[in-house]
Amino acid sequence: MTPSVRLQEMIRVIRSARTQGEERGIIQKECADIRAQFRQGDNGERSHSLAKLLYVHMLGYPAHFGQMECVRLIASPRYSEKRIGYLGAMMLLDEKQDASLLITNSIKNDLSHSSQYVQSLALCTLACMGSAEMCRDLAPEIERLLRASNCYIKKKATLCAVHIIRKVPELAELFTPSARSLLSEKNHGVLHGAVVLITELCEHNPDTLDQFRKAVPELVQIMKGLVTSSYSPEHNVAGISDPFLQVRILRLLRILGHNNDTASDAMNDLLAQVATNTDSSKTAGSAVLYETVLTIMDINSESGLRVLAVNILGRFLLNNDRNIRYISMTSLQKIVQTDHNAVQRHRGTIVDCLKDQDTSVKRRALELSLALVSAVNIRSMMKELLIFLSTCPPELRSQTTSGIFNVAERYSPSKRWHIDTILHVLTTAGGDVRDETVPNLIQLITTASELHCYTVHKLYRALVKEISQQPLVQVACWCIGEYGDLLLKGECEEIEPVQVTEDDVLDALETVLQSHMSSPATRGFALTATMKLSTRITDNVDRIRSIVSIYGSCIDLELQQRAVEYNALFKKYDHMRAAVLERMPVMGKNSPGHTNGDTSGENKEPDPSKPKPVEAGLLSEPASQVCDLLDLLGGTDTPLQPNPAPTSTPTTTSSTDLLDLLGGLEPTPVLTETVYEKNGLRLKIQCDKQTETEVMVTLIGSNSAQNDITNFSLQAAVPKSVQLQMKAPSGNVIPAHGLGQVTQTVVLNNPNKVSLKIRIRVSYSNQGVMHQDTVQIDSFPSPACQPQSPSLSTTISPL
Repeated sequence: MTPSVRLQEMIRVIRSARTQGEERGIIQKECADIRAQFRQGDNGERSHSLAKLLYVHMLGYPAHFGQMECVRLIASPRYSEKRIGYLGAMMLLDEKQDASLLITNSIKNDLSHSSQYVQSLALCTLACMGSAEMCRDLAPEIERLLRASNCYIKKKATLCAVHIIRKVPELAELFTPSARSLLSEKNHGVLHGAVVLITELCEHNPDTLDQFRKAVPELVQIMKGLVTSSYSPEHNVAGISDPFLQVRILRLLRILGHNNDTASDAMNDLLAQVATNTDSSKTAGSAVLYETVLTIMDINSESGLRVLAVNILGRFLLNNDRNIRYISMTSLQKIVQTDHNAVQRHRGTIVDCLKDQDTSVKRRALELSLALVSAVNIRSMMKELLIFLSTCPPELRSQTTSGIFNVAERYSPSKRWHIDTILHVLTTAGGDVRDETVPNLIQLITTASELHCYTVHKLYRALVKEISQQPLVQVACWCIGEYGDLLLKGECEEIEPVQVTEDDVLDALETVLQSHMSSPATRGFALTATMKLSTRITDNVDRIRSIVSIYGSCIDLELQQRAVEYNALFKKYDHMRAAVLERMPVMGKNSPGHTNGDTSGENKEPDPSKPKPVEAGLLSEPASQVCDLLDLLGGTDTPLQPNPAPTSTPTTTSSTDLLDLLGGLEPTPVLTETVYEKNGLRLKIQCDKQTETEVMVTLIGSNSAQNDITNFSLQAAVPKSVQLQMKAPSGNVIPAHGLGQVTQTVVLNNPNKVSLKIRIRVSYSNQGVMHQDTVQIDSFPSPACQPQSPSLSTTISPL
């Protein structure tokens, strides 16, 4: 049985093994035989034994004991043994192995061998696993081979030079003179290697750009020859002449033409010719056209050429291949800001991509559709976006609602349209909106005084119909509490009025209070609305009083506090109730995104139970307003005197003032520190709460860029002795232009009181490009985090 048959027989036996244990037994037996063959010296079987060992290595079993045999076979004068030795070196050795240094001299000798095939083996091995030391030693030999007459050797030497430049960038100057001369070759393999080499030289050493820009006419002629050449079976791929070389040339032209008018002008005609003459029905043609588009967009091209590039991407959107549609929308997303009108022509096709079955294509189409919204097309585009919202997958709803709110705020034609749009979103996907949506909508409603009647009628109908969407219910309760008198009048010109009785309104609010679907924040809205109606209706005040008194012993502290305060208004301060509960004034817009992602943040409307300055004699000064608030639930009829200098903790006159939960009205500034700022993303950190062994940290992400930041996530590492407790983030999409924030709360338990450090890994997507950075925080805004300094844990915990 010949040795080659033994290799085939070993493969057959291994493949026929029925269990993993049986396969391991066969491998162990063969490895023992291979070791015995290696120890016997030069018996003619070494190369076949190494071939079998390489197959064992391919199966994932240890084969390191064959490294020295590779070195011996490479030094052999026989070509058959050299071939196996070099193959083994490429598979079993790398630059970290000391044995790789032993073959440096053999490679150098073989680079001067008379046989081109032996030279080829040495070149391939060096290009595959050559270390920096080997590259420095052998670089002159490679430069010599670049000037060889043999195209076969010249092609491999070119690719080997690329590897050397990547390993040792300072050697790039050695290959610069030879690289330019390679462009005159006719062999496509050499041309391909030359273009790759020049590209590598330009990327590693920008100083060479001016030198190689002189070669743009040569590159243009080579490219024209490929575009206009007749059929060549050697290079033809799906009707395209050597698309691989065309793509490489286009990439090099993109580098050379960037921010250079002369080079850009020299290639404009060529790019127009490629864009119009290349068939895009096959994947090879689409690849060439895509590189052409990227080149046109990256150089100083003519406006007509840029429109042509956008039209090519528009044609890609009609392609049946989802991958082509995806890269087309990714490219359009990058240029929509600079070529907005050209991209607008394909708006219909882009909107149709929202109906695609692939989620990634839908996400790209959504991002691009939102970028195309303008004051001219806001109504038509919003109609399409709302249709998409009703059918989009759950993982896209949050991003969709965020985008709709942003464009509605930026381009809304009227306040009524703006309110209707937000209410539609809340009705369709209220559970997926950002936390600041409720206070923002309330602020919008208060500024539209002429629409109060219309809004309260519409929200009342929505509340009666469904109470599962919590943000919608919260806004509805707030509006009924503020404008309940307009609802009861039943007079509304903008909408068909509905006759609503006082009992109907109170029944609706009681349903919200008693529903198991209502969150504590929603019940707070409903209870406040019920209390406010006590000054807007006449016949059911006693019913309101009984509803409020029920929640005086509620297990939820927030509701209990509200109910106790409202009961005090009924009993001791009934003469002030009308002034305290009158309509809220028009509110200025607060900066969004301050809810920290928790449910309590949803209840951010100004508490209507707090008094307003209505009597000049009684509430003339801000300090007296504070005193009256503090006296609201006080245990004495004697009004409190305002302190000349307000303090952070007001004093009371009775032990019954335990109910006074309104103390400390002076806002305490929250100290934050910016720990990361890049690509428009700003990450801040603040310490919200601290004890001797525990610190609560909040990470706040905001976005000042032109586009939304998506797929935002954080990971953290802390010292081994510190325990990390993570809370859910408020979202993964940060709106553009600072219109929203994403917050993440982290509790650090530090029982040993060691020095607190935290390492944050920030991951996000901006315009379809993923970014990932790491930042270490050694100090915090609060001085609570200090004592000794251990090493960071290597465990990365997802926030």
